[in-house]
Formats: sequence, C-alpha cells, structure tokens
Amino acid sequence: MTPIHRCRLAFQTRAFPPCPAPRPCKGEPRSANQRLGAGPRTESAPKWALSGPPALRGRRCSESRSHPEGRRGVAGRRRRRRHGAARRGLEPRRTHREPPGAGGEKPAGRGQGRRGAQAAAQGLLGAEVRAGRREPCALSLAQRGGRYGVVIRSQERDNSELDFIPINSRFKCVQEAEETLLIDIATNTGCKIRIQGDKTAERLFEIPDEEHCLGFLSEVQSIQEGALGFEDDFNALSLEKKRNMQNHQAGSRRDPPPPPVPPSRQFHREREGTSRDQPKVTNTMRKMFLPSTQSGQREGLIKHVLAKREKEYVNLENFRFFVGTWNVNGQSPDSGLEPWLACDTEPPDFYCIGFQELDLSTEAFFYFDSAKEQEWLVAVERSLHPQAKYKKVQMVRLVGMMLLVFARKDQLSNIREVMSESVGTGIIGKMGNKGGVAVRFVFHNTTFCIVNSHLAAHVEDFERRNQDYKDICARMSFVTPDGTLPQHNIMKHDVVIWLGDLNYRLCIPDANEVKSLISKNELQKLLTYDQLNIQRIHKKAFADFIEGEIKFIPTYKYDSKTDRWDSSGKCRVPAWCDRILWRGGNINQLHYRSHMDLKTSDHKPVSALFHIGVKVVDEQRYRKVFEDIVRMMDRMENDFLPSLELSRREFHFENVKFRQLQKQKFQITNNGQVPCHFSFIPKLSDKQYCKPWLRAEPCDGYLEPNESVDISLDVYVSKDSVTLLNSGEDKIEDILVLHLDRGKDYFLTISGSYLPSCFGTSLEALCRMRQPIREVPVTKLIDLGEDSFLEKEKSVLQIGFLNSEDASEMPLQMPKEIWLLVDHLYKHACHQEDLFQTPGMQEELQQIIDCLDTSIPETIPGSNHSVAEALLIFLEALPEPVICYELYQRCLDCSHDSRLCRQVISQLPRCHRSVFRYLISFLRELLKYSEDNNVSATMIANLFTSLLLRPPPNLMAKQTQQDRQRAINFLYGFLLAGDEE
Repeated sequence: MTPIHRCRLAFQTRAFPPCPAPRPCKGEPRSANQRLGAGPRTESAPKWALSGPPALRGRRCSESRSHPEGRRGVAGRRRRRRHGAARRGLEPRRTHREPPGAGGEKPAGRGQGRRGAQAAAQGLLGAEVRAGRREPCALSLAQRGGRYGVVIRSQERDNSELDFIPINSRFKCVQEAEETLLIDIATNTGCKIRIQGDKTAERLFEIPDEEHCLGFLSEVQSIQEGALGFEDDFNALSLEKKRNMQNHQAGSRRDPPPPPVPPSRQFHREREGTSRDQPKVTNTMRKMFLPSTQSGQREGLIKHVLAKREKEYVNLENFRFFVGTWNVNGQSPDSGLEPWLACDTEPPDFYCIGFQELDLSTEAFFYFDSAKEQEWLVAVERSLHPQAKYKKVQMVRLVGMMLLVFARKDQLSNIREVMSESVGTGIIGKMGNKGGVAVRFVFHNTTFCIVNSHLAAHVEDFERRNQDYKDICARMSFVTPDGTLPQHNIMKHDVVIWLGDLNYRLCIPDANEVKSLISKNELQKLLTYDQLNIQRIHKKAFADFIEGEIKFIPTYKYDSKTDRWDSSGKCRVPAWCDRILWRGGNINQLHYRSHMDLKTSDHKPVSALFHIGVKVVDEQRYRKVFEDIVRMMDRMENDFLPSLELSRREFHFENVKFRQLQKQKFQITNNGQVPCHFSFIPKLSDKQYCKPWLRAEPCDGYLEPNESVDISLDVYVSKDSVTLLNSGEDKIEDILVLHLDRGKDYFLTISGSYLPSCFGTSLEALCRMRQPIREVPVTKLIDLGEDSFLEKEKSVLQIGFLNSEDASEMPLQMPKEIWLLVDHLYKHACHQEDLFQTPGMQEELQQIIDCLDTSIPETIPGSNHSVAEALLIFLEALPEPVICYELYQRCLDCSHDSRLCRQVISQLPRCHRSVFRYLISFLRELLKYSEDNNVSATMIANLFTSLLLRPPPNLMAKQTQQDRQRAINFLYGFLLAGDEE
C-alpha cells in the first residue's frame, strides 16, 4: 500500500470570536394561578420575552399545551379569581339538588353565576379537534334519565346527532395550561378543554370565549361534586381499584404500594361511619384518584411524603439471595451445576446468576443470537435447589454476558417494575465483548439492581477497568418504553449487587511467587497486591461498595477441565478476577466462596449467599399514615403556595469541545411552607426540555420545606449534535424552564462558546481545509458547510476555495485527518494485538481530537488502541457516511456481484471515493498480519459496515437483519478482492 503524499501548509493562527450569548433574564415570570382559583404572585417578565429569543418564544407551561394564539393575562386571572372564589376554602362547595325526574333533556344551570348559567343553558360555541381538523360544535349541559351530562352538538353533521356524556365518578373535564403562562396579556384569548366519559375516548375542544368557558367549567365541577356526594356506584371497592391503578401507573423508586384490602372488609369499614374513629374517606381523597393533571401532582406529593415517613409503616423481613458469577470461556455445560447452585441446605428465595464469555464467536460480538444462551439457561434451570419451585423473573444478554434472575414462585406476586438494560464498553460501543448487563426490580417495598459486568482484560490495564466501571454507571439507565415510570440509574436503588469477571489482577509479575504464597495459604498477603482492593482504597472504582472477606484461592487462570494453574506459554499469574460486591443497608453476607468441583472453564465459579432485610408494608400502619398525610394536604393545599430559591440562574460554558464534558452546579431550596415538585419542562415548540448537548441532573424531584438539592447542568457534544455546532447552525445557547407545580416558572440562561472540530465535519468541507479547523474563521466554516452539498454532486470541484489567492489549487483528495490517523496505524499498529477490539483511553482520545483540531502533527499522541478508536469515532461522526446515503440501497442490491459493487463505488463523489479506497487498502494490509493482531475479515466487515455504509436516518429503524447482512457482504467482498482497483 502506497501512502498518500503528505501536504503541509503553514498558516497564521487566527483567534475565534466567541459565540454571542443571549440576553440575561432579568425578571422572574411566574406561572399564573390555578384553574378557576387564585394563584401565586406575578413578577415582571423580561422585555425580550414577547419577541425572543426563539428558545423562549411561545414556551409551553404546565404539563399541557396552551392556546396557540396568545396568552392569558391579568384580566383572565381576575375573571378566574371571581369564578374560583368559592373553591379557595378548605372544603369544596357542594350543590345539593333533588334528582330530576325521568324524561327528556333539560338545560342545567346550577347557580354558579349569570355567565356560568348562561353558558350551560345556551351552549358553548367552539371547535372539536379531530385528527388535526377543527369541527365547529356547541357544548351544553343537560339532564337525561335523571343524570346530568355534557351534550356535544356538531354543526357540520346532522343536528339530530347529539353526543351525551354522563357526569359521574369516571367523568373527566380538564382545562389545558391550567397554570398559565409566561407573559401577562390583558385579553380574552380562549382556552382548550379535554373531556372524557365513562365509555368514551378523550376529546379535545377549543373554545374562543375564555370567560364563557371558565363559567362552563365551574358549572361542570359543581355538578360533578354533587354527583360524587351521593353516587351509589362510587363505593369503597371502586375507590380501592382507582387507588391501585394510580399506584401501578406512577410507581417510582420508593413508591409504597397500597396494601390489598378485601372488598367486604373495606365496605363494612366504610359503612361504620365515624363511630369507631375511622378516618372518613373525604371528597378530597376521592378527587385525588381522578385521572386529572391536578390530581396527578397531588398524588406525587403524597407519595413523596409517604416515602419520607416510610419507617412508620414498614417492617424488615430477611430473605435469602444466592448470587453467582462464572466466566465459562465460550464452553458449553458438560456437567450439572448443582455443586454451585444447590450447595446450601436451605433453598434461597432468589437466584441472581451471571455468566461471562458465554459465546466467543465473532458473530456473537455483533449482537447475533447465540445457541449457548439456551444451553446455559437450561443447565441453570435443571440445577436450582430441589426443595423449592422457581420461576424466571428476567434474563438479559449482551454478547457473552448474561444475567438470570429467578425467584420462588410464592414470592412472584411481591415483585414488580422489572426492567433490564445493557451497556457495551467495547470500542465505540459497537462491540459488546466488554460492558455490563443489569436487572432492576422492586420486591415488596425495596428496590434492587443486579449488575453483571465483564471489564477490560490484561494486567496493566487497570485504568481501563476503572473507566469501564464508570462508563457502566454513567450510561446504565432504566426507562420504560411508555415512560410510565421515572428513570433510574444503578445507584438509585436500595440494594445494588455487582458481580462478574471484573478482571482486576495482582500487582506481582512473577507467577511462581504467587503460586508459592497460595500454597502457603498466605492469601491475606496476596490480597494487599490485589488491584481491585487498591483501586477501592484510592476511590478510583467501586468506592461505595463492600466486599466480603476472601478465603478462597484465586479463581483464574486454570487449564480447562483441570485444577492446574495455567501451563500455556503465557503462564498467566493467578488472580481473583471473579468478584461479588454490594452496597445498601440491611445486607448480611453469610457465605463467599469458589466452587472448585466445576472444571468446564479456565475460571472457577464464585457464589455469595446473603440475608437481605426487605421492607414489607404493614397494611394498617400504612393506611393510618396515608390518611394522615391526606388530611395534612387538605389543610395546607389552599393555604400555602410552593416557592423555590435558586443559587444562580445564568451559566456560561467556555470553550466547549467535542466529547469533552463540562459541568456546572447550582442549588435550589424549598423556601415555602409546603412540599413541592419541580421539573424542567419543554418550551411550546420543543419536544425536549433542552437541546441535545445539554442535560440537567436531576431533571425533576420533590423537596420538603427548607430542603435543598444540587442540580448539575452537563454540556456534552456527541456525534449527534456536533455537526450543527461545527457549521454554526447551532450555538451553545439555550433557556431552561424550571417549573414548580402550583407555583411559578424559573428561567435559566445557558450560554457559551464552542470550539469547532474536524470530527462531525463533512468530507467535502475538510478536503477544502489545508489548515487545522480551529484556524478557519467561523464565517468560512459556515460557507464550507453550505457548499458541501454542491461539491458532493461534482467529480471535479471548481467552486471557490478557502483563500482567494489559492483559487487555482485543487482540494485535497481526502481529509488530512483521515490520512494522519490511517498512516499512523499503518506504520505502528499492523502487529498490535486485538487492534480495533480494545477500546482506547478517554484522556488519550481527547488528546488526539485536540491534536487534529489544532495542528498537523508529525506524530499522533496516545496508544495504538486509542488511535484506532479515534479513526472509528471520526467515521461514525461524519454527517454523510463515506458511502453516501443515496447509494445505500444500490449497495445492498448489488452485494452479490463484485463487478456491480465496484461500479457503485466509482459513482461516489471524488473525496468519498478516495477515502473508501484508501481505507479498504489499509484494512487489506491489516489482514496480512491477522496472526499477530487477531483481526479477521469477518470482524472488520461487521465493524466497518456500520460506519461506512449506514442506512439513511429515515430507514435506520427499518433496517432488517437481512439488510445488515447484505451490507456486510458488500464490504466483505472488497476486503477479499485483489488490488486490481
């Protein structure tokens, strides 16, 4: 392979002007008053809030969408105060009337004022929103068959078609944007309401006359309160069903489940009245379980207070947990696992069993199915303790890592919220040969997280192992697909058990010395040289975890099928690679041992037996605390409004770089007199509360009075956001809206400067840069980005160049950054063991990125593994892959014919074609040294296909396994072809 001639030009360094920051927010616009009730005080809004900046313009407030045409303001608040005056007391106003006789529909007007009765009787004109269309209609209140209801009359359909929705305990009528808006505008701008009946789906209506709408809502609420006061079918059983349903849908880390109550006993208790001092189920408690936004906020606060008072209603009960880990070295089970899994007399309540290196085939590294999974699952199920019956709770696998959780059948009913997740820490996350898998669940009232990991190998790579541990902790997040449960990370659990082949070795290079100490049973002396113990002491990894005393000999490395230490040419030093650690309270380890009888692998299995104190809810105490909290909420809800104090509201991030995390923290304090719920909410035109390069942690939570929490604002530019920042289409500017339920909104101004990177810049733009990207003025970067599409259409580029005096020069055949990376690997890494299979070090990767962004270096810093991963990151971050999106389908269609494949490549734009041929030549060269570098054509084709031949974004989710295999075959053919090109 002939390297391309290096071109070096010297340019004078030019400074970058910083990105303009948004004007600071001087005022604190408050969220307006509650639906039909008085609200918090209002502060002045910033002058630019009406017209800009775009990040704030038209922001959504509360949990619902506001009317698109304007804002409700001072006048609207005054009107709502008039209509809601009757609701500001401790007890909601009730209207009792005799049920009307059977017969036809009668207009309903219940004394809520002239306008309310007028709206109810004459009808509320508006439009129903159906599938994006607005159908004119009229809403009114009427009686039918002795029941009140909402009548919906469409003005487009036949007048005889009337929809009648009865008002009962399952009726819902919610006004959107209840806690109104940022800007006070004294005008009547209309509102939206959602109506849902017992047997009808939710329907959305837009009402242009806000004042009549509010009167209508007051009348509906008055009728509903009266209905709830005497409705026969809203008994204790229906209340309990609603309570269970709400808790099931909104459970969280410490959400205590309502204890099951037999219907007969609960019904009897309800009818006893107050004669036995049983707390009465008030109308407020009933309303709490109605599926409305307001009740959802209230329920969240009640759950928060319940969690704070958890000790008042839970008992600790011990359960036995068996935890096991085994690196099986790609072998199939050749004997029963009873010596490992059924070694105790008493059966455990739970099994948590982790495997590593379940399948070592190349295909398994790329997430294909593995037959070994079923083999080991069957072997485990056959070997569980014979004195109990078990059922699988969850199984999760990532390549060779598999985690199984079993529970006794009689405990299954106490398990809920089961989720699994995986994180690959292999090179650029594409290869999951290293990383972690985890299962989380709630057992009774205790949250558990079980993690099985396989960390980086080799004695000297303890820092990589530390990095793997940190990556798993940072990236492992449990989220339900429907978003019904809050997000959890590993450490947000009561009990965390971490097991696996952690691969920490002994800092003693001489295997014979270690074996001699083992033979003398001087294990404690050896453990002082254990890398995991050393890293834990220095708080580099597993700092908050506990490990039991090790009294067994090292579990690695043995000759397979024997008890002999490694006798291969490498003669590995024995080590305790396989470990089990834990964090949390009420955990007592009974045993920590290895199992020498199993000889399938070069590792020995390890197990630990725990007694874990689990929080079990006492039904009677729980109900007493629950009802006490509800009464307290009744007293405080209308007397006090929540309030927050922020330590700072403006944040500036200087010199933000690609893949380099920056953090800033601030503190919020509940300076009010009631518990409060805070959350960052999206602006009206946005789906997320922040831009993709920004994150707030935590993004929501609860605070008791005088309680504080630190919130971290993290800025991290990934491959998904780097292109827009490089081109100047996006800037480090955003405004976050911190929303306080029933309170005001707070605005945080984010600003900063960004340093462009060659990573995430198009090939066409890079070919026109002869100097490092940091030396290119921002205006030129924008021009280059706009010209990239035009250049891609031309085989020979004749449009303007970076410098007018050099207009006669052609662009580079390929970006100098790719040439530098590949040339370094060609010269130094062809014989590197496990090239493109071992991840680089993060610090070295950042040095490489900075080096390519700021200079044209003679040598690339960092190890060969770091340079290799930098090349993969570069290719992954390209906004348009090397094989352009428009040719993706043609590549799949011609993957069976090498001649057609070459024709497709010849149609690529010049710089894309040059990069592809250069990379293929380099990869062919690597394959000549596969005995040294452990690189195979199959592995290279799998890895580089996902980078060079990516499906277009609109087809990414539709890519089938067959499509992926055809793409791999396309690249595989070039790797095995000769050098005729």
